[in-house]
Amino acid sequence: MPERVREPDQDSGGAAPARGGLLRSFGLAEVYNPSMVPALLPGDRLVVQYGAAVRPGDVVVLRHPFRQDLLIVKRAVERRDGGWWVRGDNPYVENDSREFGAVPDELVVARAWVRIRPPRGVQRSPRAVAAWAWSAVRPVRSLSRRLRAR
Repeated sequence: MPERVREPDQDSGGAAPARGGLLRSFGLAEVYNPSMVPALLPGDRLVVQYGAAVRPGDVVVLRHPFRQDLLIVKRAVERRDGGWWVRGDNPYVENDSREFGAVPDELVVARAWVRIRPPRGVQRSPRAVAAWAWSAVRPVRSLSRRLRAR
């Protein structure tokens, strides 16, 4: 099953930047499947920026080339003729450019900036709440230096 993300809510400021305003160029996406494990887990939310420049190593939200009504989350590996070569971080899931080839620029919807991990279970102690808060919100770091060094 392909990786899915929830389409941004039009009323919550998740509209495309063409509708105007800086805040409108940001939105939320929710990860449903394990193709980006360990970086992203099912249930994680992403703060994304629509129309942001993409560099190798960035996590991006894109329309699936074969099912354009389906949004997926992948890592942009490199720029090739015809678009971006994208891969999931999970080597056991092949729903990426190994299956469908390079993704045209017009199918890249947004770049992920921050991962928000919802709490798993009930946090009862202040220490547990603090530990969750410390680890729940993380920038989605680019692996571009590592990708260039290989």
